[in-house]
Amino acid sequence: MSSEVAIVGSVLLLIMVLGLVVLVRTRRQVTTPTERAVHMALHTASLAARSLRTGLSEDSAREALPHLRTLTSAEAVALFDDEPRRLAHDPDDDAIWDPDMLREADRAAASATGDQRRVLMSDPCGAESPVRALIAQPLVASEVNLGVLVVATTRRPGPGMLGAVAEVARYVSSQIELAELDASRARLDRAEVLALRAQISPHFIYNALNTIASFVRTDPDRARELVLDFADFTRYSFRASGEYTVLADELRNIDRYLTLERARFGNSLDVRLHVAPEVLNVVVPFLALQPLVENAVRHGLASKGGGTIKITAADEGTDCVITVEDDGVGMDPELLRSGALDALDHSDGAHVGLTNVDHRLRAAFGNDYGLVVETAVGAGTKVGMRVPKFRAGIRAQKPVRRVSSESPPDVAGGSDL
Repeated sequence: MSSEVAIVGSVLLLIMVLGLVVLVRTRRQVTTPTERAVHMALHTASLAARSLRTGLSEDSAREALPHLRTLTSAEAVALFDDEPRRLAHDPDDDAIWDPDMLREADRAAASATGDQRRVLMSDPCGAESPVRALIAQPLVASEVNLGVLVVATTRRPGPGMLGAVAEVARYVSSQIELAELDASRARLDRAEVLALRAQISPHFIYNALNTIASFVRTDPDRARELVLDFADFTRYSFRASGEYTVLADELRNIDRYLTLERARFGNSLDVRLHVAPEVLNVVVPFLALQPLVENAVRHGLASKGGGTIKITAADEGTDCVITVEDDGVGMDPELLRSGALDALDHSDGAHVGLTNVDHRLRAAFGNDYGLVVETAVGAGTKVGMRVPKFRAGIRAQKPVRRVSSESPPDVAGGSDL
């Protein structure tokens, strides 16, 4: 009896194993040939996009062409810029791209560039050549010529192939256009940083130099330290590269600025700093805090003859929240509702770049990351920003520091500067 039970158990186990094998094989064959073809086409297009999103150049064309040849199902392809100048061709051997065929491809690209329409050349090098047709498809975006895609085929192209070449060219055009938009945005960011540097208050520079001069006779050592702080402040503010920095470096520069202002205001200017240590390496736009702090000093406290500024940086999950608050004169909230941050920027003829900072925050991190201003007449002003602790593609550029500088202030707590 026990042997029969063992045999039945073995049979059941075998049936279960066979069932699992059939199930696994069935799952592996769920995708249809059409689905696999679509998946491969999308994957190939993504590989081509990696190169094209850097812009149209000899290197990017050389890297993208093998993938474009796969997408067009052609024997050979070539890419031209808007001049048109041949950037690269694929494959590299001369089985198809012999000197005569390259010359005909150049001619087809020139014709397509001039008319911004497809050029089809049948038997471009005669019956002796294996190439039956050259298709020159312009790369156009917003009615602007970006280049030409030339396809060589050993068969007579039908409507299907012509349509495929047109779609591939449209895809290439969109990727090049996106690359140019990225480059334009980068140039705009650099221009805004330059504009922000130009907006550093000349009043602050004038007052800082006057303050330093007042210590030259009475306290030469203090004057020397203030000169070094002023030199470090300007060196950081006018550094040549990098649209981003880390919060620790921004705070270090704010410390220099406030050291110079406290030399002018004396004990009437109280600064309180509370920063969570874990956010010191958060990446922020370069000179993002300077306008906020300068606005607090100049517009909030200067007319009162002094007051308190509180700078806070807190860790809130995936974000870092930074606020600059003063107990100064404040302003009418209706001015903010009607003119947003421009009201702060242009009050008293000053330009401290709050609108600039708000725009750069939104451009870098999205519309959820602009400046938030809370104020009322006689109740001071609080300006806050929310920055993601990590964002792909955004990295800080480390500044060059003076070797003899003191260590940065202890920001891991509620210390006063």
